[in-house]
Amino acid sequence: MQIDYDLSTASPATGRLAHRRYGQLILKMIARFPYSRYRAGMAIQNKEKTIAIVDDDESVRIALAGLMKAVGLSAKTYASAQDFLSSGEQHHVSCLIADIRMPNMSGLELQAELNAENCIIPTIFITAHGDAKMRMQALRAGAVEFLSKPFNNSVLLESVRAALEI
Repeated sequence: MQIDYDLSTASPATGRLAHRRYGQLILKMIARFPYSRYRAGMAIQNKEKTIAIVDDDESVRIALAGLMKAVGLSAKTYASAQDFLSSGEQHHVSCLIADIRMPNMSGLELQAELNAENCIIPTIFITAHGDAKMRMQALRAGAVEFLSKPFNNSVLLESVRAALEI
């Protein structure tokens, strides 16, 4: 069962509403989708592997944390890049899922800060506003994946699985 939702019709004025709806749609998909096959196939049932989710949109953070929980992974959420950096958890997480566009510090700036601290975390970027130049910048700096919203949950889960195997 594959469920995709097209939010590409959202205008900049309704972009925030689209993100909120996207988070709500992810939650609905989690409830309907049989993730047991991912749990079994991910071969990462080790609870000590933690995923950090950094996104300024609360509904997206909640939805992604729920998705990780549904496949047996532990996740911690952060409302901003600064919150994540000040938590001290950057040295304890196994994978980072970060939005590109956030207030004060973008996901790309977060990645640069982590690289400068020699804290190499397999990173998956998610964005509704990405372009080819931004994608190349992220991948050259070491990102594992760069996903455009809306993305398919199974693609994200496969990216997380790949990141955890690094």
